[in-house]
Amino acid sequence: MESKIKVALIQQSYKGSKSSTQQISTQMIKEAAQNGAQLVLLQELHTQEYFCQSENVDFFDYALSFEADCEYFSQIAKNNKIVLVTSLFERRSAGLYHNTAVVFERDGGIAGKYRKMHIPDDPGFYEKFYFTPGDLNFTPITTSLGKLGVLICWDQWYPEAARIMTLKGAEILIYPTAIGWFNSDKADEKERQREAWMAVQRGHSVANGIPVATINRVGFEADKSGVMEGITFWGSSFAYGAQGELLALGSVEKEEILYFEWDKQRSEEVRRIWPFLRDRRIDSYQEILKRFCD
Repeated sequence: MESKIKVALIQQSYKGSKSSTQQISTQMIKEAAQNGAQLVLLQELHTQEYFCQSENVDFFDYALSFEADCEYFSQIAKNNKIVLVTSLFERRSAGLYHNTAVVFERDGGIAGKYRKMHIPDDPGFYEKFYFTPGDLNFTPITTSLGKLGVLICWDQWYPEAARIMTLKGAEILIYPTAIGWFNSDKADEKERQREAWMAVQRGHSVANGIPVATINRVGFEADKSGVMEGITFWGSSFAYGAQGELLALGSVEKEEILYFEWDKQRSEEVRRIWPFLRDRRIDSYQEILKRFCD
């Protein structure tokens, strides 16, 4: 198993249709593989627009293509001989849907799945209407490149998720993401939101001694219902190393492929000097299981 792995993050905008968007995704994946990427990461719900801006039962139809989408990206992974992290809308049964990351091996096989655990319900992000909370728990996905701690978007605000993935042996944390600004927000508020988003995830890398990679959408997407003002996704896809060092950072407005080197030995080096896992007081953490300590 390689000790240094080239990783690509595909930061992309929605092109107005699934076919056009997927065509660009395929081209960017191929380019990344040709440039030596062994692990390629796609953003949250990358085959469609971010449809959760409003509540519309018609959007559940997007999940009907889950099996076909899996077959498509399986072939993409196989053709490019890469490990590929996707983010797809899964229909599990009638009325039961998940926001699901599917990881494909270099031979096209499915290495594993992760179903989004933390589901938001905020103006413009009405995900509880569409997604059932995941039931696969915080379990790393074993691949030929190592154990991937795949989480999704809203999960990124929860240190518990990052910690449990780490305790189960994840060697890197990966967050497919869809987050952005409302244009009515003031400039300083926009920047506070973006900086907080980056800061909390950088903290996960430091606290756990493993790299973090986050892949975000870019560009403006209108709310099809016309009720919400639309979202300008702020891009800024990034990777931080095991000590919180910046390895890659995307722009707020451009489609691009970002690359970084995942040095698997680095976690061993960092954890020897900062042995946070060794010093955890597991005998004193019972209260973390409470909603609030009244």
